[in-house]
Amino acid sequence: MTELAAKIGLKRACEVLGVPRSAVYRSRQPRPIPKPRPTPAHALSEDERAEIRETLNSDRFMDKAPRQVYAALLDEGKHRCHWRSMYRILAAHDEVRERRNLRRHPVYKKPELLATAPNQVWSWDITLLRGAFKGNYYRLYLVLDIFSRCVVGWRIAEVESSQLARELVAETARKQGILPNQLTLHADNGGPMRGKPLAQLLSDLGIAGSHNRPHTSNDNPFSEAQFKTMKYHPDYPERFPDIEAARAWARRFVTWYNEEHYHSGLNLLTPSSVHYGEAGDIQRQRQAVMSAAYAANPTRFTRGEPVVKGAPTAVYLNPPDQLENLS
Repeated sequence: MTELAAKIGLKRACEVLGVPRSAVYRSRQPRPIPKPRPTPAHALSEDERAEIRETLNSDRFMDKAPRQVYAALLDEGKHRCHWRSMYRILAAHDEVRERRNLRRHPVYKKPELLATAPNQVWSWDITLLRGAFKGNYYRLYLVLDIFSRCVVGWRIAEVESSQLARELVAETARKQGILPNQLTLHADNGGPMRGKPLAQLLSDLGIAGSHNRPHTSNDNPFSEAQFKTMKYHPDYPERFPDIEAARAWARRFVTWYNEEHYHSGLNLLTPSSVHYGEAGDIQRQRQAVMSAAYAANPTRFTRGEPVVKGAPTAVYLNPPDQLENLS
């Protein structure tokens, strides 16, 4: 307003903006400092206010509104103050709300796991595969390395069981040569994940256990994303005629996923190449191809010679807030 008025005049500026000139003049006047409001002679004393607050928060009245308390006290021949004053007393202490000591849901710390190499953090989960008829399902247990996205272990069974999970994890840890205090195994809060057989195995093998926060499915994003890739695969069947057919299909899918699938989260490397240390050679070979292409036709690359990215150097499950803010 000030800049516009300086250019075309205050009257014209007010007409353009639809603002009364009187409002502009009034806004330019210094505002008087408000005088402190005197305390009325009939105001409640601090002791009286404290007594009323104690009455409102007592076991008898803590679940009642001030109007109800006011009426109940009147019926007993007592008058402390008007119910509006009761509200003001509660408001001064931020107590115009539920005043009972209700059970509060605990605040769970989100799991923050970091992997800088394969076989440091695994994620595992169970998903359902439809059987031959409605209500018939097979359970796919799948263990995924979050650094390489490689499926390191899987099995299909007809039931969910912590004992079956124990057997799968034990066999996978043996095949991968897991040492004590090397690995963290993350899962959700399902029964097989929390069961005693698996918990005992993790303790025996020196594997740290990690779990989702309650009712927070996205604390296990790697397994969820892998299951989505599986079920959106072009040849994923509507139903499996029997458990052997399900196992045969899963075997083919895992081979394709690990060895042929160019994973976007791995800069288009395959999970197996990252898991088994072949990513560096592939990156150098790709870089040579791109450098040759640049040398042959540099004008096609407007940003200069391209740089081929390799595998990520660190993968977080739930990165800390400060890292999310930087990204």
